[in-house]
Amino acid sequence: MSDTTENPLLQRQGLPRFDQIKPEHVIPAVKQLLETSTRLLEDLEANATADWDSIFGPLDEIDRLFEQTWKPIGHLLGVNNSPELRQAYETVLPDVVQFGLRIRQSEPINKAIKQLRESDNWDQFSSARQRIIEQKILSAKLAGSELSGEQKEQFNRNAQDLSQLATIFSNHVLDATKAYSMKITDIEETEGWPASLKNLTSQSFNATRAEMEPVSTPEKGPWRVTMDVPVIQPFMQHCRNRELRKQAHLVYISRASIGEFDNSKLCERILSLRKQQARLLGYSNYAEMSLAEKMAPNVDAVMEMFDTLLNASREPAKQDLADIQQLAEQNGFHEPLEHWDIAFWTERLREQRYEVTDETLRQYFQHEKVLQGLFDLVRRLFGIEVRAADGQAALWNDDVRFFHVYDSGQLIAGFYYDPYSRPENKRGGAWMDECLNRRITENGLQIPIAYLVCNCTPPVGDQPALMTFREVETLFHEFGHGLHHMLSEVDEPEVSGVNGVEWDAVELPSQFMENWCYHRPTLLAMTSHIETGEPLPEDLFRKIVEARNFRAGSNTLRQLTFGMTDMLLHTEYEPEQEQTVFDVQREVMKKTSILPMLEGDRMLCAFQHIFAGGYAAGYYSYKWAEVLAADVFAAFEEAGLDDEQAIEKVGRKLRETIFARGGSQHPMELFKQFRGREPDPQALLRQCGLLH
Repeated sequence: MSDTTENPLLQRQGLPRFDQIKPEHVIPAVKQLLETSTRLLEDLEANATADWDSIFGPLDEIDRLFEQTWKPIGHLLGVNNSPELRQAYETVLPDVVQFGLRIRQSEPINKAIKQLRESDNWDQFSSARQRIIEQKILSAKLAGSELSGEQKEQFNRNAQDLSQLATIFSNHVLDATKAYSMKITDIEETEGWPASLKNLTSQSFNATRAEMEPVSTPEKGPWRVTMDVPVIQPFMQHCRNRELRKQAHLVYISRASIGEFDNSKLCERILSLRKQQARLLGYSNYAEMSLAEKMAPNVDAVMEMFDTLLNASREPAKQDLADIQQLAEQNGFHEPLEHWDIAFWTERLREQRYEVTDETLRQYFQHEKVLQGLFDLVRRLFGIEVRAADGQAALWNDDVRFFHVYDSGQLIAGFYYDPYSRPENKRGGAWMDECLNRRITENGLQIPIAYLVCNCTPPVGDQPALMTFREVETLFHEFGHGLHHMLSEVDEPEVSGVNGVEWDAVELPSQFMENWCYHRPTLLAMTSHIETGEPLPEDLFRKIVEARNFRAGSNTLRQLTFGMTDMLLHTEYEPEQEQTVFDVQREVMKKTSILPMLEGDRMLCAFQHIFAGGYAAGYYSYKWAEVLAADVFAAFEEAGLDDEQAIEKVGRKLRETIFARGGSQHPMELFKQFRGREPDPQALLRQCGLLH
């Protein structure tokens, strides 16, 4: 459609019109977006003076245009992917990247911002504006603004290439995940499978079956096992056929490493380009460049944290393996355990030790009831009310819901919730993203709107959607990010909500929220058995709490494998030389894995966090923020978790400091305002049961 007046991506305010946006709208809309933004940028460059409004007024206007046109396109790519949308996105992406670099590298703008920093008025700026100015100066440097001539051209070419490679990498993972499936026809092979796995694999078979094939039923099959996490995870836990587990595991760890979706050369190319970018900017490696914008002061500080956690978790992890080896032997299995045995025997030990399976628990976690329990919790903690606002926003899928958030009767925020897995067009994982940022416009305050996206198990037949306990935790996690965005009281969008927050501190609110899944009144209030309506029995609750630190050593080592591999790839590793990325992973796993790495392990080829997401030289952030989050939750424990008034008091203080201030102050300052001191890693070790 070429008539831009009818293009839904060209509106200037309000919620995206997802019911009207089509792939053919993308190219003309982005073309107009860039034309308008370029005019605004040229005017700004011609008239830039060391005055806040003259610089940030036009930049805010450009940001609003991108918020209305570009953000919905990126969102749809994640939740409603199609070949047509993908092609349109990839067509315009280079021009968008180029424009972003042009703004960050603009000499007149950067000169004017530096003059603001050095002006006599500096002390009169709010802490939020001071942070924005300092972050803009650093961001400009990291975008190559101080480069010139051939170096600048090289930097910009690399930035373009990196952006496109990230998209290709991500698409390869999606396509490789979709490309493989295992058809099970023998009913005996499904012995021990939970009903939910039979339902999902039967549903999956019917969705893709050939015309001549029989219609599947959950009871009689056939069943289609895919590499989608809600399927492959329970399959590895419950499939009794060791050969089938081995086959599925080897496929899973080698996704996107062979054939048309091979990412192995992309890994090398991406790392090589990142190293070039860092060196062009005067950093010794990409990790040093990445940490320039993070809370951790340097690579050594990250390595020190890794060592602390490694020393605390390695012996417990050895014991974890010994425990399941012993159980396997008691059950007549006398061979050494392999990688594809771990999930299966771990699940058997969990059942024996805690007599509770994912399937048993799932019967108590009805999706709607869990959602209501979450909303009740945030009302108690932060004094806010979440209300359904169905019909008040256009949606991209019938499963999506829209909600409003109120404080003392006043509308302060809103969010979309996209709960279920749709492997055909929605990327895996779970995430929060901003739809609209809090800002002052000509029409008054624009309230923050978030996207909350999960990949929970969808409802089957007439039964309501039931959640695994891990899915409940994931929902609480993403809602923590959402609260950080929605509870912001900062009107400057660059540092409102999660914006401007150092990457390794941004997981604090999300990981903090997960703790409430183990708080008895909170958890019991959101359970209701699918058949009897009874809440979760006391003994099952106790087992969930006891199971929380089940295999804490092994789970910590797994995260350290990812974090340490990421850090080494972005510090010492020389890409496109004799050593490969998989050799680096193998070296790390000699320290972090009790079982040696398999020869065919190509996990890095599907590691989107560091190759296609924002976690390059930053995967350690999960553990860094876990330290912060455990210490924040400890404040509630110290106040008394059963004392509602104390909980409310601490909750309001947390809202006023960390949640409301966003990126307007350094996270260490905000942490100290809340806790009265710097973070203590002992809180995390204590929470995980790893204090010896």
